[in-house]
Amino acid sequence: MNKKDILTSSELATLWMTYQEKTMFLRFVEYFHAVNEDKKEKNFYESHLTKLAKEIKKIEAILTAEGAIIPHGFSDQDVNKQAPPLFQPTFALQIVRMLAEIGMGLHALHLARSYRKDIIRLYQDLSVTTQHCYEECTELLIDKGALSRPPQVAMPEQVEVVVSTEYLKGTNILGDKRVLNTVEVSFLYQSIESNSIGQQLITGFAQVTKDPELKKFFTQGKELSKKIIAKLSKKLTDDDIQVPLGWVGSPTLSTIAPFSDKLMLYCISLFCSFGLGSNAIGTTFSLRKDLSATFIPLIAKIYDYGVQGAELMAEKGYTEEPPAMENRQNLINRK
Repeated sequence: MNKKDILTSSELATLWMTYQEKTMFLRFVEYFHAVNEDKKEKNFYESHLTKLAKEIKKIEAILTAEGAIIPHGFSDQDVNKQAPPLFQPTFALQIVRMLAEIGMGLHALHLARSYRKDIIRLYQDLSVTTQHCYEECTELLIDKGALSRPPQVAMPEQVEVVVSTEYLKGTNILGDKRVLNTVEVSFLYQSIESNSIGQQLITGFAQVTKDPELKKFFTQGKELSKKIIAKLSKKLTDDDIQVPLGWVGSPTLSTIAPFSDKLMLYCISLFCSFGLGSNAIGTTFSLRKDLSATFIPLIAKIYDYGVQGAELMAEKGYTEEPPAMENRQNLINRK
C-alpha cells in the first residue's frame, strides 16, 4: 500500500459501521456461549468468539494506523453473561444465523465501496468467516429439526417465455390468476422467516427492558411483525403454497436483561434496515403487481418504525455519531 493511500470517506464509513455491527454480534455470541450447555453448540460459539475478536482487532488496527479514534461500539458493559437464558438454545442459533445473514449482505455492500487493497481483503475475509458462521448455524438447526425449509417444486423441463403483459398483473394470457413463480416465493418466504425470528426476538427484549418507552416500542414492533407475517403468508396460501413453520423458538420466562437497552435498540434498528432492504429487493424482482402493492406499504411501515427507533436512540443518548465530513463553511467563517 502506498503511503498516500489514506482511507477514503466511504472506507472510513464502512469500517465504522462494521465495528458497530461486529461488536454487537460479539456480545450476542459471548452471552449465548455463556448460557449454552450443549457441547457441540458451545464449541461453535467458542470458535466464532475467537474469530469475531480477531476481526474487531483488525478494524481497530487499521483505524489506529490512520490516526482515527476507535468507536465505542458495544463493550462488556452491554452484556450480562450472568443473566439466565432469555432464549431457548435453538432460537439462539436462529438469531445468530439471522445476524450472519445480515452481515453477509453488509460485507458485500462494503466491499463494493472499498478501494484500498487491505480494506478489500478485510471484507473478503469477513465475508468468508460470516458465510462459515451462517453455514454452521444452518447445519446445526437442520440437524435438530429446527429449521423450516422453503417448499420444493417440480423441476422445469423447458424454457417458458412471457408472451403477454398480463403476466405482470398476476394473470395469464387467458385472464386467469397465475401462480407465483419461484423468485417471488423465495422473497416472500425469506421475509416471513426473518419476521418470525424478529417477532420472538423483540418479544424477549420487551420482556426484559425496564424502560417503559422501550417496552412500548418493542411491543409495537412485535405487532408489526405479526401483521407482516399474516399479509405475506396469505399470498402463499392463496396459491396453496406452504408457509414457513410458525414456531421458530421463543423467549424463556426470564425477566432479567442480558443486554443493555442501547444494544437492544441498535439490534432492532439493524433488523429494520435489513427488512427495508430485503423487501425493496423483493418488490424490484417481483413480476406480479399485486405483490408490489403488498410490499410497498409494508416498506413504509418498517421505515416509520425504524425512524421511531432512531429517535429513541438519539433521545436517550445511545446514538454514536458517524465520522463527519469537514465543515468548510465554518472554516471560511472562522476569524
